[in-house]
Amino acid sequence: MVNSQASGGTPAPRSCAGCGGKIADRFLLFSMERYWHTRCLKCSCCQAQLGDIGTTCYSKGGMILCRSDYIRLFGHSGACSACGQSIPANEMVMRAQGSVYHLKCFSCATCRNRLMPGDRFHYINGTIFCEHDRPGVLLNSHLPPLQSSSVLTDQKVNTGAVDVMLQKRLYLQHSTRCPYRRCAVT
Repeated sequence: MVNSQASGGTPAPRSCAGCGGKIADRFLLFSMERYWHTRCLKCSCCQAQLGDIGTTCYSKGGMILCRSDYIRLFGHSGACSACGQSIPANEMVMRAQGSVYHLKCFSCATCRNRLMPGDRFHYINGTIFCEHDRPGVLLNSHLPPLQSSSVLTDQKVNTGAVDVMLQKRLYLQHSTRCPYRRCAVT
């Protein structure tokens, strides 16, 4: 969002994540938890100034990318484990036990209800069951399912060594999309 009001007083200058210089400009960009000169936040491939071409940039493999280059380089997230269709790189997905799913395909095998981040579920031999429809072998185990409390980016997804009975954690993956906003220096 562009804030065109003049800043009151003399603000402390911030350092640019791109060039390291002090930002004394009236407007600056904030992306990936860092501040940038408008001229310094550029696509790593085409060098387009990202503040001039939209409100979204992408980050993957240490690169900052415009939408076009992100799609060109990382055009899909693989195939959905449920339907087998390709998943575009800019689409949000669900992940369980190393498998990736369209949001609409991540559902209970019994009742077909879609599962959402934080929902309890069981992943058994590649099949997903909601808490209500979990198979009898788990009903007698006295082990509750794991519930996700993490929303993680592509670079941070980690299922770790969690393997209690046949239960796994649910992760919501944002395909490394990072919104930024224009801020007035205050």
